[in-house]
Order: sequence, then C-alpha cells, then structure tokens
Amino acid sequence: MIALLQRVTEARVSVAGEIIGEIGRGLLVLAGVEKGDSDMDADRLADRLLDYRVFPDDSGRMNRSVREIAGGVLLVSQFTLVADTQKGLRPSFSGAADPVEGKRLFDRLVAAVGRQHAPVAQGRFAADMQVALVNDGPVTFWLRADGLR
Repeated sequence: MIALLQRVTEARVSVAGEIIGEIGRGLLVLAGVEKGDSDMDADRLADRLLDYRVFPDDSGRMNRSVREIAGGVLLVSQFTLVADTQKGLRPSFSGAADPVEGKRLFDRLVAAVGRQHAPVAQGRFAADMQVALVNDGPVTFWLRADGLR
C-alpha cells in the first residue's frame, strides 16, 4: 500500500457537490492499494501514518505526530498512486489491486486508523471525488506500508 500524506490546516472531500468528509488541522492521506497487498500492510500503514512525525514541536522541528497533536485524518482512496509511469505517455494501472480487494483493504485501513485515533473522515471508494485542501508548509510525504522508498 502507498500513502501520500499531506499536512493540512483543513481538508474536505465532496461527491456530487456534497461534502462527505472533512477535517481541520491534520493529515490528508491519499491511499493506493497494490496487487499483493495484505491485511498486515493496511494495519502497518495505519500505524505508520498515525505515528509519522510531521508536525512542529515547540522548537519548530517536525517532532510530533498527528496523534500527538490530536489532529484529524482524512483518508481518500486513490488508485492512481500505484500507476506505472516509466514507459510511454499513458500510465498503466496493472499494478493496482482489483476493485473488490482494493475496497476491502482501504476499508481495513480506515477501520485501523479509526480504532486508534479520532477524528477520522473518509472519501467514497471508486467515486468521482473532489478534494480540497490547504497544504500546511507545504509538507507532503510518500509512505509505503512495507517501509521501502
């Protein structure tokens, strides 16, 4: 699993003009599920994103996690994160999990985060979503469940 974490002062996701999830200060997490990802990957990614230190401490250093600041987490599925862009001018999505497995693992990620932290909001899997955010910093990180990259 891949996650793109963005430190935000606010973020929201809408479907057909209706806001379905929003947070104030916290993390917007765009998550992609790859073929071969497992329940363990979803659980590990939940732990990593909740504990990743991207918020400033009293000295201004990135030393606090979203958990420590009691910030929000907005999780949005985004299969395009797993695109292969190495050849040609059109991305290949052959590395993405099939939609049924992708939804199952995305839902597991949301549940794992929700069991450990609040507030948590989410987008709607496979919907045409509009995501609005104010990136704080900007601060953006790419995480993998397996810890690579």
